[in-house]
Amino acid sequence: MNLGVYIQAPFCQTKCTYCNFRTGVFSSGLYEPYVEAVCREIQEVGRSRGQEVRKEGIDEVKTNAVADWLSDAVDTVYVGGGTPSLLAPAGLARMLAALREAFRCEWREVTLEADPETITREKAEAWRAAGFDRISLGAQSFNDAELKAAGRMHRRADTHAAARILRDAGFVSLSFDLIAGLPHQTAESWEASLEGLLRLAPEHISIYMMEIDEGSRLGREVISLGTRYGAPALPSDDQMAAFYERARERLAAAGYEHYEISNWALPGRRSQHNSKYWRRKPYLGLGAGAHSFDGRTRWANAHDPAAYVAAIQAGRLPREQRDDVTTQQALEEELFLGLRQLEGIDFARLERQYNVDLRERLAALRNDGLVEIEGQIVRLAPGRLTVSNEVFVELLG
Repeated sequence: MNLGVYIQAPFCQTKCTYCNFRTGVFSSGLYEPYVEAVCREIQEVGRSRGQEVRKEGIDEVKTNAVADWLSDAVDTVYVGGGTPSLLAPAGLARMLAALREAFRCEWREVTLEADPETITREKAEAWRAAGFDRISLGAQSFNDAELKAAGRMHRRADTHAAARILRDAGFVSLSFDLIAGLPHQTAESWEASLEGLLRLAPEHISIYMMEIDEGSRLGREVISLGTRYGAPALPSDDQMAAFYERARERLAAAGYEHYEISNWALPGRRSQHNSKYWRRKPYLGLGAGAHSFDGRTRWANAHDPAAYVAAIQAGRLPREQRDDVTTQQALEEELFLGLRQLEGIDFARLERQYNVDLRERLAALRNDGLVEIEGQIVRLAPGRLTVSNEVFVELLG
């Protein structure tokens, strides 16, 4: 079994109005100490592979007696954020070099998240030289009014320019994000965004439906019935669902495979790293706020990047939480994550593995038109993808 490594870079130029992530705007003077701290965490965790874990200092990786899972080859790396492309290319290169030194690496996919306005020819060439072979670009929209309302720094022209720079630098694997349901979005502007996206022909596409969360500025404005951040101009749920369904039509016609609720790819170009999350495979998270999973236990680092750096410099790993996954939780994760994948899940395997009987519950969902059952495979009904959370509640309730 191979291991995925996620490195968190929680730095942003501005905070998007819809964002509820624990990222933020920090002084650029923190960037270099942060890179050094991540490199040190990589080195120290790497030293623990297959070794007895001491419950003191920076050598504590987890509470299990051994960390044999860390001896697996690292085959995917994902540097996300935040906006990792704000970091100096030399710093990003040092983090990849530290991984090569500390772990057995057999890389199949090395992804960097980037915002369009941060991309330059010099950066793109340096990323390729460092070992990145895939860029995930936060386009979000091809409509400038929508981008402005969302608090994004870039505009449509920046996304087109970034795509040209990345292609010229030799990147043959690009992923673009769009958001369905941004303030001021209409059927016409959504169609134009889809057209702009397909014109750039990325190998991978993620389309996320807008979520209103009280942890975001936009969410608080909507809840309080305010008018800032374009809150009154948000599309309705029905409109948002229509945008999503239109995207499914356009992307299918363009040859993209819909393999996860929010993700499409050209044949052979699915996200190998993110697929580990959906399949409950082990992954190691490094950096402030990063999460890890070894198949039995989940844990996370402290979210504040300054506190993270201070802890590493003081000789300790800043673990913020640790939870052993119960059998019931594991089953619920299998169902929730498995049904997000369009190929569905083998419910007979789950019944054997977890000693449960799912047939009656699944039959009721099928009778309600929420799922399809083919042999021992169950999957969400195609017309129910936009209400998937309701299906999960019914299944797990």
